[in-house]
Amino acid sequence: MSRIGKLPVQIPEKVNVNLGKDNLVIVKGPKGELQKYFSDKMEITVEDSRIVVNRKNEDKFSRSLHGLTRSLIANMVDGVSNGFLKKLEIVGVGYKAEMKGKKLILNIGYSHAIVVGVPDNIVIDVPTPTEIQVSGIDKELVGLVAAKIRSFRKPEPYKGKGIRYFGEIVRRKAGKTAIK
Repeated sequence: MSRIGKLPVQIPEKVNVNLGKDNLVIVKGPKGELQKYFSDKMEITVEDSRIVVNRKNEDKFSRSLHGLTRSLIANMVDGVSNGFLKKLEIVGVGYKAEMKGKKLILNIGYSHAIVVGVPDNIVIDVPTPTEIQVSGIDKELVGLVAAKIRSFRKPEPYKGKGIRYFGEIVRRKAGKTAIK
C-alpha cells in the first residue's frame, strides 16, 4: 500500500468537491475552481469531509498512480483554499524586472528586453526591480511559469549572476589563477 496514497485528503469548510464522469474531480474554493481528470484505475470517493483514493487492482501501473493521484488532489484542495507562491530574485548589476499591463519585462544583460506573457490563472507581482512573485491556484502552472522565467538567465557559478529562486544556494567556482 502506498504510504502517501492511503492518507485521506481533508476538505476545508469553504471548499466544495464534486466528482464527475470518467474520474473528473472538480474542486471549488474561495480562490477559484480547478478540475482534472484522473486515471480510471483509481477509485476516488468523498466521505464526510475527506477524499479517499483507492486503486482498483494491484498491478504496477496502478500502484505507481496511487500516491500521485492523492498528491494531485491534495494540491488542488490546497490551491483553491490557500493558493501557491514562488519567489524569484534577480542578481546582477543592471538586471531588473517590471510589469507593464499583463506582460513581464526582463532586462537581464541581453541586448534586448525579454517580454514574458502571463497566463490567465497566474498573477505576477514585482515588489522591487530585483524580486518577482509568481502566484496562483494551480501548483503545476505556478512552478512552470517560475521555471520559465528562471530559464531566461540561470544563475552562473562564477559571479552568481542570474535569476534564482528565493533562498536558492548557488555553488560558486573559483576563477582562473595566473601562472607565476
